[in-house]
Amino acid sequence: MREPPWRVEADGLLILIRLTPRGGRDAIDGIAQLSDGRSVLKVRVRAAASEGEANAALVRFIAATLRVAPREVSLLAGASARLKRVRVGGEATGLATALEKICATG
Repeated sequence: MREPPWRVEADGLLILIRLTPRGGRDAIDGIAQLSDGRSVLKVRVRAAASEGEANAALVRFIAATLRVAPREVSLLAGASARLKRVRVGGEATGLATALEKICATG
């Protein structure tokens, strides 16, 4: 079984995301594996990629999906790339469980 695209940390969850801007609707489309073997969470948002709109939409979408305040979601890396590293603060085990359920039904 492959590793999930998130890692449980002491004070939150670290997620590797492949973002598709202008995706038609905001959604998590499951998990994909990159050619280097890493797993990524496939996310799409309706916002355009320009001027940080897609990044802001991603932060809002992840916060709403995991039911945390937007201030708990921060973009750590990938501001101008499709691959992003996002940190979600909070109770990590519960957040990981929520993502597992979303990916299992998606």
